[in-house]
Amino acid sequence: MTDRYDAIVVGGGHNGLVCAAMLGRAGRNVLVLEANGQVGGAAITREFADGYTVSACAHLLYQLQPVVQKELGIEPDLAVEDMATIALAENGEHVRIDGVQVDGVSKADAQNFRAFHKRTARFAKLLNKYFNKTPPRLGTRDWADMKTLGSLGLDLRLLGKTEMQAFLRLIGMNIHDEVTERFESPLLKGAISLDAVLGTHLGPRSPNTMLTYLYRLAGDYGRVSTPAGGMGSISEELAHIARQSGVTIRTGMPVTRIIVDNGRVAGVETANGDRFDSMTVISNADPKRTILDLVGPQHVEARFTHRVHHLRARGNAAKLHLALDGLPTIAGLDKKDFAQRLVIAGDEHYVERAFNPAKYGECSAEPVIEMTFPSVRDDTMAPHGKQVMSAVVQYAPYALKGGWDDAAREAFEATTIRTIEKYAPDIASHITASELLTPADIEQEFHMTGGHWHHGELTMDQFMFVRPVAGAAQYRMPLDGLYLCGAGAHPGGGVSGAAGRNAARAILAREKAA
Repeated sequence: MTDRYDAIVVGGGHNGLVCAAMLGRAGRNVLVLEANGQVGGAAITREFADGYTVSACAHLLYQLQPVVQKELGIEPDLAVEDMATIALAENGEHVRIDGVQVDGVSKADAQNFRAFHKRTARFAKLLNKYFNKTPPRLGTRDWADMKTLGSLGLDLRLLGKTEMQAFLRLIGMNIHDEVTERFESPLLKGAISLDAVLGTHLGPRSPNTMLTYLYRLAGDYGRVSTPAGGMGSISEELAHIARQSGVTIRTGMPVTRIIVDNGRVAGVETANGDRFDSMTVISNADPKRTILDLVGPQHVEARFTHRVHHLRARGNAAKLHLALDGLPTIAGLDKKDFAQRLVIAGDEHYVERAFNPAKYGECSAEPVIEMTFPSVRDDTMAPHGKQVMSAVVQYAPYALKGGWDDAAREAFEATTIRTIEKYAPDIASHITASELLTPADIEQEFHMTGGHWHHGELTMDQFMFVRPVAGAAQYRMPLDGLYLCGAGAHPGGGVSGAAGRNAARAILAREKAA
């Protein structure tokens, strides 16, 4: 016996849930199959020590698209809204970035940051408009593609000659040159550099890091929030919306094969041998896992397989979770400041030095770190009077020289804690339990090839018109009935919902045209 659906979504990450909900609202009979025991993909909340819960991978909300929220009626419950970024100094003279306001820097730097933010926010707004559209194919006479290309050209011209030239100059630049030209404060330059490289295999001097910085801003112009109950609350809300839209969601059902019959998809098969039939299969998995593992290279053209095989997806970010019996002491911070986003990135050179070992398969001796203490404003995350720390740590290469055995994991965790101790000298005395997720662990738990958040590096040759690869930039794969809806598709990763929404719209538009 097999069940038949109008569409099957492989993977219940947030993009898969958005795609399924939109198709369900359009009257389609949709099935979502999630490998893990809970929906959400990398946006989940789970316990890591007795009584301590944490946003296991993604831990901050800053890219959820307003159009997705509006169309699906998403109303996030935020424990902390509009978080400031505090760039930590060992002597307690921190730099605080709060919207367009910067404290702890010279008057000139504060003025220059306001100008910098105004320009980058304008450019990010332009990008964001096209993040919520199917990217056009180049060299086509299709009316929809030509209309989108024409709109893009017009929007560039509307920037004005000077700003258009600045945008086209900046988009391929590195963040290092931009911050050294504009600012004096080492901590300000370090914090901006960190924002440009988080989750990437890039350093501040790498080309395209202005693009990755603009990408980060393109969600909500840099505003960062923490959902009450962690990131899993966003995924659970999306799952509730999808179910209300008629979608069937089944967890603990890993898909092992996308069935191909006579050159087109015919359904999926799960690890326990169940088969579900559909002429439309939408993969929320990354492109490599989708094509090379679930479909199989024998079912697609060899040159396309070659492009997918060479898609760059080298994870470099680890996740450290600490169960604490109390808050550590950081000179210059009050308790309320622990509800903000704290970063360790001494200057742009510090961030670049942290990246250098990763080029050779080695961990940073002095990593860059993004820390949050979600339990300060959300007491559901830890036992009464206790605290949780959640940190993104770079650089920890997926392909570590010698491999990620217990000794390597313990060594990098110790390195990270020693780095934090320079700012919070007593933190080790407060630790009651810890968990370190390396990129290899992230790959294993969240099924991301290479442990890469974006399912593929965000660089100009893997962006927009050619994301994930040439010939697959419009969600539809070169196998009839197969689509991508995850972070590997346009526009990329982050908890935004854009790829899921765009994929659903592309599927419905194709059905209408058929």
